[in-house]
Amino acid sequence: MTSTADPDSEPLPTGPSVVALGGGHGLAATLGAARRYAGDLTGIVSVGDDGGSSGRLRSEFGVAPPGDVRRCLSALATTDSLLVRSLEHRFDEGTLQGHPVGNLLLTGLAMVAGDLQSAIDELCRLVDAAGRIVPATEVPVTLIADSDQGTLTGQVTIERATGIRNLRFDPPDPPAPAAAVAAVRSAEQILIGPGSLFTSVLATAIVPAIRDALHETGGQRVFVANVANEKGDARGFGLPEHLDALLAHDLKVDVVLAPVGTVATRPMAVPVVEAEVASDDRWSHDPAKLGRALAGLLADWP
Repeated sequence: MTSTADPDSEPLPTGPSVVALGGGHGLAATLGAARRYAGDLTGIVSVGDDGGSSGRLRSEFGVAPPGDVRRCLSALATTDSLLVRSLEHRFDEGTLQGHPVGNLLLTGLAMVAGDLQSAIDELCRLVDAAGRIVPATEVPVTLIADSDQGTLTGQVTIERATGIRNLRFDPPDPPAPAAAVAAVRSAEQILIGPGSLFTSVLATAIVPAIRDALHETGGQRVFVANVANEKGDARGFGLPEHLDALLAHDLKVDVVLAPVGTVATRPMAVPVVEAEVASDDRWSHDPAKLGRALAGLLADWP
């Protein structure tokens, strides 16, 4: 297979070890940026999704939701094979309507292998991924949170609510893979976000063993602020409120990377570095710009 990745996207033999935490499109964007300067790259992915194709597969087969993992595979693939181009193909009719091919592949492989990690490893091999992907927990989890409407259960329900606080899990202390914990502890840089604050970012970072590793690591902990906040669980949240939520869930960060023009309504307890990281649509991160900014933060780290 012939690599079609940009030269700047290939893993660098002498590059730093980088870990990215989160889920959904946000984690995929961060991985796409980090692969441009990292020598060793690990994505740690939330498995709390209960909506759409992932929710249907989880409900029908009892498997971990595959959607966020699929997006990461697409972001890390270094070939333009038919398999890679098929991962995001979504059936638009019939009994498979709404399912992406990648979700079905991961589900089938996980059922045959008996665990999601084996399925991920096999697809990483087939797409020649520029890094590793590890689930945040060894079992599927259900997200629970308090809100202005009372106690809420499930990712989809939480995303649609406002006034979210006190995110937690069912089971309450889900085990994290040893590989995820070790990667966070040993990384030179850990990227938290961007993405939906509660249902992607915190849903990964506050897994107890991962949060402990974030406290223990000597690496640079970077919160990557959203370019534009979504209408869901972060509605009305600016950068100060995002940091408040991190602190309320006992998370520590060393620096915030925010888009140019970010307005903080009050002094911040953590240094904020602004950079031109937005794509032309101003709704998402440009991987090349984000990669340069993140590499620059690490270069300036003591």
